[in-house]
Amino acid sequence: MKNKVVAAVLALAVGWIGVHKFYLGQTGVGIIYLLFSWTGIPAVIAFFECIFLLVMDDRAFDAKYNHALAGSSSSAAYQRPADPFRESTKDKANALSELKKLYEADIITAEEYEEKRRKIFDSI
Repeated sequence: MKNKVVAAVLALAVGWIGVHKFYLGQTGVGIIYLLFSWTGIPAVIAFFECIFLLVMDDRAFDAKYNHALAGSSSSAAYQRPADPFRESTKDKANALSELKKLYEADIITAEEYEEKRRKIFDSI
């Protein structure tokens, strides 16, 4: 997991040769920084990138540089808001599954099964 403070420190300390770009997974840009390091231009750009990285929101940093964390349960990772339709559909599918199990175990009658199944489908 990439850390924005580490990236900012690398940009400030050795950004003139593009080390922070390699760290952030931007190898192509890092090579360009390395090729043009003798001009001093990458040093100036890296200074501003250091500031930009420090003021960047943690969620924005994670979304941009920590792609693998999208599905992670880490609190630092950006969490996509839950889709209420998807959640209610999952709940209804689980309810139907449980209802089917009750019917197959002869706990409820066929009429009760159909009545409850229709109620679940009517609420979809």
